[in-house]
Amino acid sequence: MTHIALDNDLPGISGLTANRPDIAAPLGDLANALLRAPSSLAAGERELIAAYVSELNGTEFCSASHSAFAAAQLPGGRDLVAAVLADPDTAPVSGKLRALLRIAAEVREAARPVSEKAIAAARAEGADDTDVHDTVLIAAAFCMYNRYVNGLATAVPSDPAYYALAAERIVSQGYRG
Repeated sequence: MTHIALDNDLPGISGLTANRPDIAAPLGDLANALLRAPSSLAAGERELIAAYVSELNGTEFCSASHSAFAAAQLPGGRDLVAAVLADPDTAPVSGKLRALLRIAAEVREAARPVSEKAIAAARAEGADDTDVHDTVLIAAAFCMYNRYVNGLATAVPSDPAYYALAAERIVSQGYRG
């Protein structure tokens, strides 16, 4: 049960933002800019970064949601996402994405500069300034989203089909739809 009274029975951030449409628009716009707008990183890769940070933060709703969104957009689908969440160092992803996931993990760990070692590793794998910037911002934003969802003890769907339906909507309409 959530810590606050909601006027709906929607799970996770969906219930919170449906209850507060004034908050929904800017949070949705931010998610859309980070995860759906044109970028050097594919939308599925950015969703994977969000899922990974959410998994590290123990935010079941966000991890499951963004895992489904990533799986719907990446070759390898659910198996690839599961491999990344289990161990990004052995998952079948590019060296660049693996290095960016390490950066995301550092951002998630503490509010301090990402290590020179992590930045150098990402650059050695071909990451440019935009890739590093976007990874840091996605990781930081998902720390906020995760704390919003977990902090208010939102509901988590028990039916895995919820996430598949949400993935269809996000892939086709983005976060503003």
